[in-house]
Amino acid sequence: MNNPETFFGGAPEALASAPGRVNLLGEHTDYNDGYMLPVATPQRTEVALAHSHDDQHHLYSGTLDGNVTFAAKGGSAPQGFGSYIEGCIRLVEATGITVPPLRVFVTTNLPVGSGLSSSAALEVAMLRALRNLLGFTLDNVKLAQIAQRAEIEYARVNCGIMDQMASSLCDERNMLFIDARTLEHRLVPMPAGTELIVVDSGVPRTLAASKYNERRAECEEAARKLGVRALRDVTDPAAVDALPDVLRRRARHVVLEDLRVLEAARGVSAERFGELMNASHDSLRDDYEVSIPELDQLVAALRAAPGVLGARLTGAGFGGATVALCHSGQARQAADIALSTYNKAGRQGRILIPVPTQGKENNEPV
Repeated sequence: MNNPETFFGGAPEALASAPGRVNLLGEHTDYNDGYMLPVATPQRTEVALAHSHDDQHHLYSGTLDGNVTFAAKGGSAPQGFGSYIEGCIRLVEATGITVPPLRVFVTTNLPVGSGLSSSAALEVAMLRALRNLLGFTLDNVKLAQIAQRAEIEYARVNCGIMDQMASSLCDERNMLFIDARTLEHRLVPMPAGTELIVVDSGVPRTLAASKYNERRAECEEAARKLGVRALRDVTDPAAVDALPDVLRRRARHVVLEDLRVLEAARGVSAERFGELMNASHDSLRDDYEVSIPELDQLVAALRAAPGVLGARLTGAGFGGATVALCHSGQARQAADIALSTYNKAGRQGRILIPVPTQGKENNEPV
């Protein structure tokens, strides 16, 4: 049943959408109170709402062809896409707003599991739809904070704020500089004469959740040993040298990654931005150890292709996607060349986003 009007018995009462995100620099820095530079994807998740005719919330995912039903008062959704939606509903209710029983229809063209933050897009789209339906006031930063809490408290993923901030505030023509501690944010233009391409490795991110929590714990321990609130408070990479080996390498990645973001956000040439992306991937591979051979091979193939300025994994790692910064007009050809090399070994790499730097603004609810 992929027809919303069949699901609703007519037109929905409210619509909203939100994009995924591609992170260009600042990986695994958000839960260290650090800095990030994501950009919005052209692919989006859309949520349609209407009042339910009974005392149940009825959810349907057109992408998964799955239904979830739970009681509007006191009920809970099973883990899965319904838990993200339940979290949004319950946290809006916790602010004192009455949410009636709803019918919720979800569709997305975001590739799930590729590291483009389909979960944050679902949360932000749901909160925007609730805002549109019920007419309450909720600014885009607060919306992102509620979306993050929904993921942590209901989907049970101890995530940082980057994905939800990006989905709520990014657009496709500019990067969004985010300070995870203060939530300061501003749009930063993409380097002149460039475009992006996102290429999926074809490897699902099967270890991302467990290893994410492990890395987070390691960073917290490193910060404790260094006597700082979070690793963002360390500005001299040499300060981590006294840490035990594993903690030293984890902390070194975070400290240097923050410095890379701050440099890029001040404005650098396209060539320098590419160099920073390359350094980021190498650090994620060697110090943070969240890459895998397939990601490394795909990144190497992209870097070797004509017109590519820099390439790295994007997202938590352990599978998923890569992103490359290219000279304008050369991204698609570069990806085709890289995939012809990468897929020779029987892999299933594919292009996810040809050029995600042109499109609509994302600062207002859709």
